[in-house]
Amino acid sequence: MPADLAVIGLGPLGLPLAQAAVAAGVATLGYRTGPEAGSLSPAELRRMLSGGFRTATNPAELGRVRTAVICAPTPRGADGGLDLSQVETATRTLAERLRPHTTVILESPVYPGTTEELLRPLLEEGSGLRAGRDFHLAYSPGRVDPGNRDFTPANTPKVIGGLTPACTESAAAFYGRLTDKVVRARGPREAETVQLLETNYRHVNIALVNEMAVLCHDLGVDLWDVIRCAETKPFGFQAFRPGPGVGGHAVPQDLTAHAGRTLRMVELAQQVNNRMPRYVVQRAGALLNEHGKSARGARVLLLGVTYKADLADQQATPAQEIAIRLMELGASISYHDPHIPSWSVLDRPVPRADSLYEAAAHADLTILLQQHRTYDLQGLSVKAQLLLDTRGATPTGAAHRL
Repeated sequence: MPADLAVIGLGPLGLPLAQAAVAAGVATLGYRTGPEAGSLSPAELRRMLSGGFRTATNPAELGRVRTAVICAPTPRGADGGLDLSQVETATRTLAERLRPHTTVILESPVYPGTTEELLRPLLEEGSGLRAGRDFHLAYSPGRVDPGNRDFTPANTPKVIGGLTPACTESAAAFYGRLTDKVVRARGPREAETVQLLETNYRHVNIALVNEMAVLCHDLGVDLWDVIRCAETKPFGFQAFRPGPGVGGHAVPQDLTAHAGRTLRMVELAQQVNNRMPRYVVQRAGALLNEHGKSARGARVLLLGVTYKADLADQQATPAQEIAIRLMELGASISYHDPHIPSWSVLDRPVPRADSLYEAAAHADLTILLQQHRTYDLQGLSVKAQLLLDTRGATPTGAAHRL
């Protein structure tokens, strides 16, 4: 049976979209663009399959849908900018099968202007059709917060920016089936820049609290108590919390590589956030020294090696760099993570702790990198010889906080 929707790219953007579409009763086809990192639990997969979801390996099936949404990943390239190669490949694949009256939507994080300057010519050249006349073309920033149980695609407003008003309305009609609210941008460039602003807002504010964490430690101030008090202000403040580094799929953009434009705040934020894994290792070394131990030969247990709590996603996780730096100091590394059955650093397998309490009691230093829901932090703080909490998740006084 032909599908109404093709989701091209089944990673962290594409899979939630496909799930939302299936839940809304939309016949959905999934087409992979590569080894995407998205994942489903067995129960979620069963629900999707029972709802009519299916995957395709034959690109010819892309020509049988009414709506095609490109969700290909755009990781950081060698020059520090976004790598759009998978978006380009996905667009070329779709263009060869594109039919009149199809609505094409891009959701991947891209530079402002990408929909018009990259997708439009590729689609028109490959199909012989004209965007805005023969098919609809629009951009919608992906708004996915993996693991968030309060905000899902159904109750998160969707921003739409079409090449023409008719393109916007066609895309809005599609998303109106999936979400409670659709917000119309003036055009694709405005919608693309929404993604830019939202992503950079996150990175800049995380950088601020990360820098505050370093300052407050030097001043002997409890930053976590400062944040607790500050977030009671009902206006002009939103609480962000420090951590060992910033992971995830949303790459901060300063547009330097793309348009020669530097967003100075974003550039500084990247520098601050990129220093956090090194700072964690410095704090770890200092704690060991304070307790009469050297980093060389120390047994260090890393807890939670994913980039976000309660997920198996390791995209850009700071745990990798922290492990490498500890190994360079001569420490012996092990890890525990309920979501990661095996883990390698520099192509070398890292020993996995089977018994968490026993491993923490045996380790010279335990570092909490990710606050998974299954961790009993009160019990852990009792068992661990020395505990460094980079998430401020342990009870006050139970551990050394970042």
